[in-house]
Amino acid sequence: MSYCDFILTKGKNTVHQYYHDHEYGFPVKDDDLLFARLVLEINQAGLSWDTILKKKDNFFKAFDGFKIEKVSGYTERKINKLLLDAGIIRNRLKIEAAIYNARAIKSIQKEFGSFKNWLDGQHPKTKEEWVKIFKKNFRFTGGEIVNEFLLSTGYLPGAHDESCPVYKNVLKKKPKWAEKL
Repeated sequence: MSYCDFILTKGKNTVHQYYHDHEYGFPVKDDDLLFARLVLEINQAGLSWDTILKKKDNFFKAFDGFKIEKVSGYTERKINKLLLDAGIIRNRLKIEAAIYNARAIKSIQKEFGSFKNWLDGQHPKTKEEWVKIFKKNFRFTGGEIVNEFLLSTGYLPGAHDESCPVYKNVLKKKPKWAEKL
């Protein structure tokens, strides 16, 4: 069952419906929001997406709105505070990956102007090529995490079925380079 089928049958009036209708597959332009999506995908590993969506607001609060500059400066004291926060996924490896990845994105921003510019400049790439690039630059970025991050932010096709009512809205928002996706 595709995500679109799930929404049209079982996901109506749930946390999934808003995400499906307004976020999933739509291009993201803001670096902090791209970083947020990456961290949320990392935290989903081993859990349900339902769990992450229900905790999404808590994540934004706990991680200071996913401001890359702020998260990149987190210390052991902040890690310990996050490990005590029941509103998020309390996994040290995932928290440390978020901090490491914020620092990696800061380096990318220095070289490419933005995380988005770096992502845009990677095209065209297969899923396998994307995974290699992510594993080289980031932590906790296996194949499924990278795939979902790229699907959810519009960098890989397939977020919505062509029969899905949201599909055309996503296409309208895609940049010119992504028209072939």
